[in-house]
Amino acid sequence: MKPMIFQYGQEATDYLRKKDKILGEAIDRIGPIEREIMTNIFEALVNNIVGQQISMKALETVWKRMVSMIGTITPENIAGKSAKEIQACGISMRKAEYIKLAADQVMSGELEIESLYDLPDEAVIERLSELKGIGIWTAEMILIFSMQRANIMSWNDLAIHRGLRMLYHHRRIDKKLFDKYKRRYTPYASVASLYLWEIATGAIPGMKDYAPLSDAEKKRRAKARRRGMLKP
Repeated sequence: MKPMIFQYGQEATDYLRKKDKILGEAIDRIGPIEREIMTNIFEALVNNIVGQQISMKALETVWKRMVSMIGTITPENIAGKSAKEIQACGISMRKAEYIKLAADQVMSGELEIESLYDLPDEAVIERLSELKGIGIWTAEMILIFSMQRANIMSWNDLAIHRGLRMLYHHRRIDKKLFDKYKRRYTPYASVASLYLWEIATGAIPGMKDYAPLSDAEKKRRAKARRRGMLKP
């Protein structure tokens, strides 16, 4: 079955081109972006907990084990497994306990998943980040890649900062500058985020990160220059 992707149309890209010529040029160079989504919010919560601080490859491996053992990732199916059984899929006991707690809250009615769809973005973030193991960044990713909200841009996302630095040649992104760009991209900040993530991962050849070099990187480069391995 073909995976579902984040849906956006020409209205969004035309708006962003009109509001920001530099971003518009990047949109034209990169073209349409297809990012997979997970429309079941509970499944997305569990997936995000599993994926914290591990590589995408490791996440895929653990996720396959969980689906094999549990079946469809639902609160009911999670409730039927112990934290130790969930941990055996290849995650920490802490993550397993977070997953069990999330399932318990849904089962008890403390967390009403369907009611989240009626809440504005900030209220969803506030509610989800009350869960153990779910922070603001994770809640924002669920808003984009599960609920398909159109106007999310995460201050806590380092790749977004990197994309902004690369696109606009900034050395640092402070909150005031970040908020300026988010206002410019509104109401399609989620779509702008897709392109900033692509830029951050090298989608446009020749773009570089203008962040100041760390002391360690300065020393490495100085050493390389002395050996004739790096041009001044």
